[in-house]
Amino acid sequence: MGQPTGFMEYPRETTPERPPEERLRDWREFKEHPEEGKLRTQGARCMDCGTPYCHTGMILHGLASGCPINNLIPEFNDLVYRGLWQEALGRLLKTNNFPEFTGRVCPAPCECSCVLGVIEPPVTIKNIECAIIDKAWEEGWMQPRPPKTRTGKKVAVVGSGPAGLACADQLNQAGHWVTVFERADRFGGLLMYGIPNMKLDKKKVVERRL
Repeated sequence: MGQPTGFMEYPRETTPERPPEERLRDWREFKEHPEEGKLRTQGARCMDCGTPYCHTGMILHGLASGCPINNLIPEFNDLVYRGLWQEALGRLLKTNNFPEFTGRVCPAPCECSCVLGVIEPPVTIKNIECAIIDKAWEEGWMQPRPPKTRTGKKVAVVGSGPAGLACADQLNQAGHWVTVFERADRFGGLLMYGIPNMKLDKKKVVERRL
């Protein structure tokens, strides 16, 4: 890690929230964007722990322990600390189809599994994940990624919720032609109809990705 003693030097700081008086006037997301310097400081808190349980994604007694999709968390934490945001995005997209969704609504079992959390408040993994993808959209780094070759196979995916969309994305990357079917009037499933706007903005986040 870039700063092995960071977890001893910096306290945990979560993403600030908009004042309740302001939130009463609209349905916009209640989380604010933290400063880049503070995010890099939080990335420095990631320990060189040797056994990063945060990204193991194990099931213990029927419950998820660590990131269920095995995000490369120590790697992107270190890259953010060093200011290498595009490289951090590359690590994040290796395992996560839609980090702008998980970075907002995931309950963060990764933080519950953080080794630092045994003795200190854990690393703010979820905030860093969300910041990486939001910065990528702001900087124009998020571009279509069509496969180099097509297999000629056609696949139908029924349902455009997060699972259906992730499935379609993976199949497309594998070179197949994919058609997604949705019975509702808009795509997104749970993302569109099951999560309140204050946690996941429909126009700014969901429709942009769709």
